[in-house]
Amino acid sequence: MKKEVVIGLEVHIQLMTNAKMFCHCSTDYIGKEPNTNTCPVCLGLPGSLPVLNKKVLEFATRTALALNCKINQISKFHRKNYFYPDLPKAYQISQYDLPLGVNGYMEISLPESEEKRKIGITRVHIEEDAGKLIHEGDINSSSYSLIDYNRCGIPLAEIVTEPDFCSPEEARIFLVKLRSIVQHLGVCDGNMEEGSLRCDANVSVRDAKSGALGTKAEIKNMNSFKAVKKALQFEVNRQKKLLNEGEKVIQETRHWDESENITISMRSKEEAHDYRYFPEPDLLPLQVDLKMIEEIRKSLPELPEARKERFIKDYQIPEYDVEILTSSKALGDYYEKASSLYANTKILSNWIMGELIRYLNEKKIEIEDSPISPDNLVEMLKLIDKGVISGKMAKGVFEKMFKTGKGASQIVKESGITQITDKGELFEVIDKVINENPKSIDDFNEGKEKALNYLVGQVMRYTKGRAKPDFVFEAIKQRIKKI
Repeated sequence: MKKEVVIGLEVHIQLMTNAKMFCHCSTDYIGKEPNTNTCPVCLGLPGSLPVLNKKVLEFATRTALALNCKINQISKFHRKNYFYPDLPKAYQISQYDLPLGVNGYMEISLPESEEKRKIGITRVHIEEDAGKLIHEGDINSSSYSLIDYNRCGIPLAEIVTEPDFCSPEEARIFLVKLRSIVQHLGVCDGNMEEGSLRCDANVSVRDAKSGALGTKAEIKNMNSFKAVKKALQFEVNRQKKLLNEGEKVIQETRHWDESENITISMRSKEEAHDYRYFPEPDLLPLQVDLKMIEEIRKSLPELPEARKERFIKDYQIPEYDVEILTSSKALGDYYEKASSLYANTKILSNWIMGELIRYLNEKKIEIEDSPISPDNLVEMLKLIDKGVISGKMAKGVFEKMFKTGKGASQIVKESGITQITDKGELFEVIDKVINENPKSIDDFNEGKEKALNYLVGQVMRYTKGRAKPDFVFEAIKQRIKKI
């Protein structure tokens, strides 16, 4: 029996407002002393009343419009009731049957295909975040948990998709594009490791012939794009194995264990009725007039899809390059700044996608914190163009630039790494190599082109890579002809 994969995502983005969702407490809580960034409202103390931060509404509406949603002019807040130590009120103010945005979509491009998939967006709604539990001690001996309420009340927008993903890779592609969209909108920094973009997934496997949906499991604790793909692939394989062995998939919430690369059962999956939703009595229904919606729509910045089209048109680089360079706003900004200083846009994209991204990934550094600025990268490329250094030498210079933060000219000056431009000096080395390798000369004269490459390699060895390969190649050919 052929089985199809069915995946839906629930993504929370932390909105970059200065104040929390329902009070004046700052949203700058990272690194602060625990429980100091709080007030009676976000702690849910008796008698305190929430007041909606207007910026939360604006940012959430901007997000919903960018995802092609219809904005409900009237939406409601509800209390989502559940007991957990990091939720001081024992309920979360969220939205239920009347969310802010509904019926949207996002198009994603599939790898190695011209086909685009339309992923349905069921809803975009706003809600407050809970606090944070810090677990201490060994679970097998004395252990305890501490609670930090600084995060309570941080504004979130939840984006719920239709179960339209047919593979873990499609889900990863969607998340990368969603992060780029919210970054371009200026509503979220999209940092998964710090938790400002969080993703849960519902995974099931169905019979391809009947189309009957299978039992779903919810996967949590995926804090990187790579983790999302790995976790979903593991869960798909786990469910297929169970069904092939005649067992049932249990509806539950599972935790992704990064160290073991497995999903682990946490608890049975809650349904909506388990949360006992009811209208929030302290907040009136939310009204968004058409004028405000249109003003926000008109103020939307250039989004990734439009930026891709402009990059292809303005910079004449392949679509593959554009996909990578627009995968985050900061990376696209880096490229644009560099291309304003350097004409060869393809060489520029090659260095950014190759050496720069490789070093950033190795050191786990974001492009915003790159020790090599666009100006410094362009400075190095201009040294190559002038013949001061070769492309091969530039890789060594680039590595030192990344490690030290110094400019290319300074590194070249300090290390004395430059190409040999004195032709007399080069011909001395070339003649020496020719005299030392008579067999290679004979091989070349017999039509073996590889012999010439060997001779070029010997010259490069003697000059420690400081000779210009193209010049050496032609010079050796000319010298051999005279023998």
